[in-house]
Amino acid sequence: MDKEKDYSNLHRGLVLRYFWQVVKRFKISFFTVIISTIITAGLDIYIPLQFLKLWNVLSSNSFDLIVRAQHIVILIFILGFIRLIIKRSSGFLNSYFQANVLAGLRKQSFSYMIGHAHSFFADNFGGSLTQKINKYAKAFQRLMDMLVDNGIPLIIRSIGTVIAIYTLIPKYAYILAIFCFVFLVTALIYTRCKLKYDVMAALSDTKTTGALADSISNHSSIQLFAGHQHEELRVGKVIDNQKDITSINWYLWDGLIFIQSFYIIIIEFIIFWTAINDWKYGLITLPIIVLLQSYLGRLSENLWSFAGIVRVFYDSFSDAQEMALILDTPYGIQDSKNLKILKQTKGEVVFDNVTYIYDKNDTKVFDNFSLTIPAGQKIAIVGTSGAGKSTFVNLLMRLFNLTSGRVMIDGVDISSISQKNLREEISFVPQDPALFHRTLMDNIRYGRRDATDEEVKEASRLANCDKFIDRLPEGYDTFVGERGIKLSGGERQRVAIARAILKNAPILILDEATSALDSESEMLIQEALQNLIKNKTTIVIAHRLSTIRTMDRIIVIENGKIIEDDNHDELVGKEGGIYKRLWDIQSGGFDTSIE
Repeated sequence: MDKEKDYSNLHRGLVLRYFWQVVKRFKISFFTVIISTIITAGLDIYIPLQFLKLWNVLSSNSFDLIVRAQHIVILIFILGFIRLIIKRSSGFLNSYFQANVLAGLRKQSFSYMIGHAHSFFADNFGGSLTQKINKYAKAFQRLMDMLVDNGIPLIIRSIGTVIAIYTLIPKYAYILAIFCFVFLVTALIYTRCKLKYDVMAALSDTKTTGALADSISNHSSIQLFAGHQHEELRVGKVIDNQKDITSINWYLWDGLIFIQSFYIIIIEFIIFWTAINDWKYGLITLPIIVLLQSYLGRLSENLWSFAGIVRVFYDSFSDAQEMALILDTPYGIQDSKNLKILKQTKGEVVFDNVTYIYDKNDTKVFDNFSLTIPAGQKIAIVGTSGAGKSTFVNLLMRLFNLTSGRVMIDGVDISSISQKNLREEISFVPQDPALFHRTLMDNIRYGRRDATDEEVKEASRLANCDKFIDRLPEGYDTFVGERGIKLSGGERQRVAIARAILKNAPILILDEATSALDSESEMLIQEALQNLIKNKTTIVIAHRLSTIRTMDRIIVIENGKIIEDDNHDELVGKEGGIYKRLWDIQSGGFDTSIE
């Protein structure tokens, strides 16, 4: 999705539709706040009319009308008190309403987003997606605040002022109506013309933030390569560009303020010049002149905020539409309507004439690929980079959709079972496990979230990670840092294995768990793996061939096709074979075919 805000093609209807899905749960609160705001704004117009009556009574200099004046004062007090109660009650209700809706919007967007396919997250930065969720919720907050604090009061007070003045002296109502029209149209046109500079300013701010983050996060490289001066100049240029664009944007805002101020001065001059002449001839009274000044002051204050309302309107919808478009994007991987259920899975895996074309570059990774893995068998998949090993795993876990063919478990097509059911039957230990920034207990328990503490500790023991956990001051309550950064590679790997042991799924996939570890860590993990693979269909994505010698079968893949399929001893003895060549390279031999 384009980072620039597209003000010319906002999906307002789409945004409002997804907002309403949450708002309707609290529609009584919503409409109560709106109605209360309308009543409060209406009282802002009606109360000054009561002051006019009071002034007219007092200006008569008749003590006989003192009771009437007192009644008017009491009415003004009651109306003011009612306005206060309504406004404050509306404020409390609005706080309740917005807090619940903002939480609902975040849950709505997270719940849907997290269900997207693997490819969706591969194509988007995690930080960017998090930002879109927050911008989506905050966009509603800004729109609601604008509606309650500025939008509705502006409409009610503008129309109400013209109507109230019309009931007294129509001539002044016509003048104010023309003024409102000219003021609003000018502000609207000016703001729309200025929006492209707002976009430029927002984009320059994003670029500056990105440049700063890029340099700061790579500070070690800057120091190692003596790049301080270079980065200072590079980031300085970005900051200077933001300065220039921001200055232009602010100058344009000053221009709008000048125009608005000019209009207000002109209308004040016209109103009071006309009023003085009418007072001279006895056409209006001094209390009416005071009322006109009061109304004009409040009206000018509301009209002054109109340009800001327009800006908030466009900005909020622009921010919200990014998330709304994600909510409106169908899942790349969808469950079948007529679902079957895997129960008591034995673990037979069959790839039946599978063809898979990678959509990004139209590359055919598999072409009529077939493979049968009997239940309980332990196989390794070997191949050079790009041979299709990772794609094999992704298709089995249904992270991608097949182009044609079938993948079956125990004779059931995995496209006919739910993704949740499928992945509950598979344990996966990646080469570089990413842990949650939670406790070790929580991370291991993620394999089976209803496991007891004792079961978690037993899985840890089998995975050989109980010793290092016991050495930590807080033990299993230790937080591991973002993606497990506080742990070493071997420790993270053992936590991932403990999680898989606890899950105890009938099918196990290992993306070589020891390829980048020291000898001691590798020994501990190999021992843990022996506990893990017992009685399970095991698929190992092999990078270090020495770790797969005991596998029942070794499948060599090249360009999405099975080139060799046998055990280690047979493949090593096969002259000219790919596996033998790879084995000789890794065991210290020299490949004469490599120039």
